Amino acid sequence: MKLATVELTGFRNFKSSVINFQEKSLVIGANDVGKTNLIWAIRLLLDKGLTEYDIEPRDSDFYAYEETNNFTIKLRFTEVTEDCVVSKLKGQISDQDELLLVFEGVRDPVTKAKKYRLLAGPSDAGLEEIQERFYRKVLNLRYISCRRDFHSYINKEKHNLLYQAKENRTEEQAADDNRLIGEISTNLKGIDERIPQLSFVANATQTINAELNKLSLHHQRQNIVFNAGTSNIDNFIDDVSISSKRGDKNLLIGGDGRLNQVYLSLWAARNEISEENVQEVSIICIEEPEAHLHPHQQRKLSEYLSTSIHSQVIITSHSPQIASEYSPNSIVRLVDRGAGAYAASKGCSDIIDEAFSDFGYRMSIIPAEAFFADVVLLVEGPSEELLYRTLAKQIGIDIDRLNMSILMVDGVGFKTFIKILAALEIEWVVRTDNDTFKIPKKAEYRRAGVQRLISFYRQNGKPDAAFEAVLAANEVALHGFGLPEPPATTNSANAVIPELERLNLFLSVADLENDLYASEIKAELDEYYGTGNDDDDEEISDDDNVVSRMQKKKAIFMYEFLKQHKTSLSKLKDNAIANPLHRCVEIVSRYHGAD
Repeated sequence: MKLATVELTGFRNFKSSVINFQEKSLVIGANDVGKTNLIWAIRLLLDKGLTEYDIEPRDSDFYAYEETNNFTIKLRFTEVTEDCVVSKLKGQISDQDELLLVFEGVRDPVTKAKKYRLLAGPSDAGLEEIQERFYRKVLNLRYISCRRDFHSYINKEKHNLLYQAKENRTEEQAADDNRLIGEISTNLKGIDERIPQLSFVANATQTINAELNKLSLHHQRQNIVFNAGTSNIDNFIDDVSISSKRGDKNLLIGGDGRLNQVYLSLWAARNEISEENVQEVSIICIEEPEAHLHPHQQRKLSEYLSTSIHSQVIITSHSPQIASEYSPNSIVRLVDRGAGAYAASKGCSDIIDEAFSDFGYRMSIIPAEAFFADVVLLVEGPSEELLYRTLAKQIGIDIDRLNMSILMVDGVGFKTFIKILAALEIEWVVRTDNDTFKIPKKAEYRRAGVQRLISFYRQNGKPDAAFEAVLAANEVALHGFGLPEPPATTNSANAVIPELERLNLFLSVADLENDLYASEIKAELDEYYGTGNDDDDEEISDDDNVVSRMQKKKAIFMYEFLKQHKTSLSKLKDNAIANPLHRCVEIVSRYHGAD
């Protein structure tokens, strides 16, 4: 069976949200967007570790942004065929093998007294109130918090792991162990007898007994001794510690990253659920498993948890490395635009999967950090990406603080990126070249750059009445003209371009290199090329030669130029080249009040 959908109404920062899950699901989103709230909602109905007191509604459980005195959590399960669940919830499962579990919280508007009720049933119409979470013995959630106490948990689970291994021995293995235990017990008894013979142990024993005799007469009748206690084989095994062995040296497991791996592997071993003879169905939920691990180990851990646990797994994470290991339709991206949190494309969705289909392979072609961004600036290629990252810093735009990403679409194309970002409801801004192309087999031309941005607008699926009116009057003139470009085409382009910018679609005047050479940093470009920095002995004789050399080397030129003249980019703060960055800041400010 599978937890297919969680519906939240009026709960914490969720006003009305439907969130779909897969067998393996990854929940991502910005800090404070509601990842922990979503998990808590599931835990209220399924976590065996929560007491009746724990699940009592609190004021903080009611919707945060409007006055409300009711909230509902609805879990919908599909493919409910396990005998243990069917027998326990007899009559509550539909003919289509579906089950609903509901938690309803109510607050009296006057007294503020709070109460809740639980419901179960095969459908919304068939819900019936139940008195307790009796089903948790066969249907539950096993949860690891992001706040993990490594040492105490590892010490506790070490005993469980040893016990389980002991229970799973064959008769032959048990007999061999018993013989070996007898030998070990004899040896341990000898150790106990010899330790008190050590001179420093004997001296310490005399000292403590002498001091105790000064305090009370009755201490003369008994002596305090240092007892190793090793001869009790059960105590000895209980005291076995987990350490790291390198060569013939035992080392303490000191690093938090390694402790986290040991913690999660012990937890997985403890909670591994056999696919045969199912006695209970457990959903596994782990918050931020990447803690203290470097990127390669984060990816490996993600794979390990997905393959080692034979049940539904829900992970929350801030790790791009973990995100890159998940199939697109297994991602739940939570969004909060100021009117309550919700899941983009309703969570795990074929919409997201179809958006990635143009790649034909794993989504790791896109830097996974983009999936955690509030806004993404899409640019043509590596030279544009280098420029805009450096320009942002030089004009005082902290892209990390503002949760912005800058991505180049080189080799893939804008439309595929736009499709993906739209499916995940990540805001995007585009900056592209103002190309004019010849139409094949015709002596005619088209404004390719403007048309490209118009196509992005249409792909976005958000019609704008004012822009539609401008297009109706001007779009036809952008195609099928001769050279030199007629005034009608120029006028139409000039009418359309400001409207595109209003919709976050920015066009260069010509292209990046020409725009830079016509900007406030022309002197720095002349100086760079005039000193032979392009490995060419020819002196610069005209403007076209500078631009052609910039275009010839593109990313190499940009990298080398910025190494020497990056501070000069501060002059571009009010230039149109910087407008896409300023628009990104405006978008973030709209949602978060950033400055």
